[in-house]
Amino acid sequence: MGKITEILNTAQNRAKEMNLPYEGALLPDEAYEIMQFAPGAKLVDVRTRAEFDWVGRIPDAVEIEWAIYPGMKPNTHFIAQLEQMVDKEALVMFICRSGIRSHNAAITATQAGYADCYNVLEGFEGDKGADGHRNVLNGWRTCGLPWEQS
Repeated sequence: MGKITEILNTAQNRAKEMNLPYEGALLPDEAYEIMQFAPGAKLVDVRTRAEFDWVGRIPDAVEIEWAIYPGMKPNTHFIAQLEQMVDKEALVMFICRSGIRSHNAAITATQAGYADCYNVLEGFEGDKGADGHRNVLNGWRTCGLPWEQS
């Protein structure tokens, strides 16, 4: 468990440096490492159904939309759905396309009593490159981590 502890300590320090109101901020490869070796840890993908279907899914991730497509209206049942699918005592990592919706989900989950919330920086598709496209600079897919196309 030494490596997991090291990753979590790094993520917690990163969150402190970034002044984030939740437990930690992980890079995609760190989140994947935790998924592999920390039993009970959950990766919650908060992208839309359209993104899961058309862009790709992460195997073994819990899928709960933060916003509903089309129109990107807030999912008013987000916390209720999270509580049905993820134990409040679990280490919970949130991921979205680029790390913004997942940041908000981590804040909301923390406020709802989840004590061990982490945001996955860069998200599934990463930051936009110079050409305005994602999946170039960083993110889950660019790191070569497991994902599936529908």
